[in-house]
Amino acid sequence: MDASAVTARRPKAVGSVSSRARGETLSLDSARDTTDAGAEASRALEHDLRRAIGGAVRFDASSRAMWSADASNYRGIPIGVISPRDAADVEAAMAVCRSHDVPVLPLGSRTSIAGQAVNTAVAFDLRTHMNKIVEVDPAARTARVQPGAVCDAVRDAGKPHGLTFGPDPSTHNRCTIGGMIGNNACGSHSVAWGKTVDNVRTLDVLTYRGEKLTVGPNMPGSGTIPEALRDLGEGMAETIRGHFPELTRRVSGYNLDQLLPEAGWNMAKALVGTEGTCATTLEAVVDLVESPPARALAVLGFPDAYHAADNVMIVREQGPLTIEGMDAGLIASLRALRPNETTSRMLPEGKGWLYVETGGATRAEAEAAAQAVAKAMAPYTTGHLVVDDPRQMQQLWRIREEGAGLLTRSPDGGEAWPGWEDAAVPPERFGAYLREFDKVLEQHGRKGVYYGHFGDGCLHVRIDFDLLTKPGVANFRAFMTDAADLVVAHGGSLSGEHGDGQARAELLPRMYPKEVIAGFETFKAIWDPDERMNPGRVTRPATMDENLRVQLGMPTMRDKPILAFAHDRGSFTRATRRCLGVGKCAIEGSGVMCPSFNVTGEEKHSTRGRARLLFEMANGEIIKDGWQSDEVAEALDLCLSCKGCKSDCPVGVDMATYKTEFLAQRYKRRIRPITHYSMGALPLWLHLVGGLPAGVVDGLNRLARRPRLARLVKKLGGIAQERDIPPIARETFTATAGARGATAGARVPDLGIPQGSRGRVLLWTDTFTDHFDPVIGGDAAAVLTALGYTVELPPRAVCCGLTWTSTGQVTTARAVLARSLAAIAPWLREGVPVVGLEPSCTAALRSDSAELLPDDPMVARLRDGVKTFAEMLSAHADDLSSAAARRTGPAPEVLVQVHCHQHAELGTEPDRGVLDALGVQATILDSGCCGLAGNFGFEDGHYDVSMACAERVLLPELRAAAPSVDLLADGFSCRTQVRQAGEREPVHLAQLAARVLRG
Repeated sequence: MDASAVTARRPKAVGSVSSRARGETLSLDSARDTTDAGAEASRALEHDLRRAIGGAVRFDASSRAMWSADASNYRGIPIGVISPRDAADVEAAMAVCRSHDVPVLPLGSRTSIAGQAVNTAVAFDLRTHMNKIVEVDPAARTARVQPGAVCDAVRDAGKPHGLTFGPDPSTHNRCTIGGMIGNNACGSHSVAWGKTVDNVRTLDVLTYRGEKLTVGPNMPGSGTIPEALRDLGEGMAETIRGHFPELTRRVSGYNLDQLLPEAGWNMAKALVGTEGTCATTLEAVVDLVESPPARALAVLGFPDAYHAADNVMIVREQGPLTIEGMDAGLIASLRALRPNETTSRMLPEGKGWLYVETGGATRAEAEAAAQAVAKAMAPYTTGHLVVDDPRQMQQLWRIREEGAGLLTRSPDGGEAWPGWEDAAVPPERFGAYLREFDKVLEQHGRKGVYYGHFGDGCLHVRIDFDLLTKPGVANFRAFMTDAADLVVAHGGSLSGEHGDGQARAELLPRMYPKEVIAGFETFKAIWDPDERMNPGRVTRPATMDENLRVQLGMPTMRDKPILAFAHDRGSFTRATRRCLGVGKCAIEGSGVMCPSFNVTGEEKHSTRGRARLLFEMANGEIIKDGWQSDEVAEALDLCLSCKGCKSDCPVGVDMATYKTEFLAQRYKRRIRPITHYSMGALPLWLHLVGGLPAGVVDGLNRLARRPRLARLVKKLGGIAQERDIPPIARETFTATAGARGATAGARVPDLGIPQGSRGRVLLWTDTFTDHFDPVIGGDAAAVLTALGYTVELPPRAVCCGLTWTSTGQVTTARAVLARSLAAIAPWLREGVPVVGLEPSCTAALRSDSAELLPDDPMVARLRDGVKTFAEMLSAHADDLSSAAARRTGPAPEVLVQVHCHQHAELGTEPDRGVLDALGVQATILDSGCCGLAGNFGFEDGHYDVSMACAERVLLPELRAAAPSVDLLADGFSCRTQVRQAGEREPVHLAQLAARVLRG
């Protein structure tokens, strides 16, 4: 059967295939159709979908903006987004789309890198509800799952039976099985367990025309589709055998080889890798493989990545589970972008590395296997490291898994892009291919840093394409063409993992002869004769230089940000391009970043969703009101400005800074929300109160506890009624210290070290410590004094300006910070350490100061001149240990709530070292924001989300802890959240250290 025979069956009303694939003659024409007819058609479609399904139907501008991009270079505004609740919803929605003659696009987590997860179509979000693991059959070693089930969830389901799902892309904690089936995803363990196609047994699928099929091996069945596929396989058998590379990592094109008798005439495996262009998966039965209960990792160093690639065949002889490779450029980028990162220092000497994972029945057996690999490779390596500690292995794997995100930006803000992302060649030719590939880069004036699945000859690379100008795009096209020819010359595949999508489908004729291309078109037409399943991908594709996100999304707004945006070369719109959609933020339990997403599960509350909205706001096509956009304001309203994304997002999206810029621009010369005046100016009000007599302050605290008056004050200030107004200290720390000395009220531990013998320190007297918890300041001064320092205080009140910054009052924040820097300038010039006690203020001095006052000469001194309290103490671990050893009684136990800003900007290694030196048994709750987050949790309308954040981990852990266990929380917000939850009184590290050292 040929393509023309199938095409002839297509209804005439649908129109030409080529025009539909290019999005030119759709019934709704395009997502940009703003005509009355187009709007009416869209409303009718939305109405019918709402009536037909129980899941969400979203045709609003926000949703279409957020779903307009995946993790690729491409952009496609969806007609609408639906979230079916079950297979019946999918079937009903498909019928509605068919009746309106509109295309559809089934989606998982939208982390596709080749552009196959964006299109002008109705997007079927299958992850939100259709994410169940229906059954695990340990005897058959299979799992039946819905398409939205996350890869890691399937792996975890097999774990109790000693089984796992073999494919594990770097996005394994967020990518879905349906998406993996669509892309024929692989992952680091493909050396041992193959691609997704090797691990799929049967599929339940639905076609655009409403046909439901269960397909699998040796299931010829009856009906139009099975018969046509059988005819296609038989008619093309010799062509397929002669032109499909024998390559473990061949992902490009359709799997026509699965229609051959020797492949078991497998319709399910033939559908794997079709990128949603043929049918929608409703359920899948996937194979599970035995998983070694213990793992170890041998990290091998080489003179360069070429030599690492040259030796993969020798490593393969050792039978490992994984052979991953990295270039020195990746490590250099990591160290430059994340100065606090320390794991990469563990790597052995070299400029290219292989990660070789081994397994065993026991940890010792796995470690012995890794040592055997290291020994066998010793003649070829520059050094090696063998690790069997699970935590250390996880840290090392994080370097490799976050490579795609890390390499999208250079430290100076330079941009790099996917496109030529994951070509694969026979592994025995990989070293030669790398050397020639670098020559192609050089010929086109491009630079790329790479890593990848070296054991399978698969290369991942991000390249500094210029996708903003016509000459740059022409260079992009020329490079892609030459790179395709190179990989084909080496007997390789254009894609070894991520699929063709829009990025590479145009290049398929360079890899396959025209007879095979015609076979692909026939295969597509058998499944989707109406060309309505993700049109323009794989067959009759849009070209690689159409629909480029950064060109279609060129900003229309004036790009004159108020903040410096130094890491993005002074450009806000450049900052909005940082998000490349890798989706690490859009997973449950995403670490510190996106606490509101972890509570609501809504895309608009993820870093990715917010970044997409800001990008589209700058473009102005979907989000039309610029800085006055209510859609963006709504999404940012639940951003806690926790800064978790700044460190946890692989590309360093800093949503707290973007929110500050948005608020500053939105309310420029406008009346602001009342909370900006009440809580945004909190240091000012506290400064005024601090000048009152102690008796008057006591009276104010009593009034704040009177219910009726408190309700009125909170209503006037925009404060949530559920919140208590924190009591203000009778006397500030600075007032007490000014009258009686820095250590007034606090007993100085006797460590036998002369006072002043170690020089001077300046204690930064932040607003929160000064006015709410002055005892912390006294204990901090006492500990520093005991360690031999002379503790000094600023000559006047100082403030980092954070409350004004977080509410977008940048002009005031600059003035406040400049005044404070002038006050401490003499100490900074003399190199006297400035010690911060409040993590948010300390982080603001180190980072926000450069955004506010980039030209102030004092700002450059803050990065090294400002120290955390833990950093000061960690330099004297021996003294702390000696003093702690004299303590009698059991060792103190603490739960540690790490402040978000400390996690993002300051790091926690010094704190861990200090706790160890003090003999404290510490459990780190690295679970994210407490939920209060400065003014956020106090603002009216935020209470429920604030408490839900605390209830994720922090409060349950506290309730489960013994009464003798302290909560260590250096952040005032964290302490306040716990106090108001009624759990226990938290302590600061200064209080804990003082207690231990006093014995």
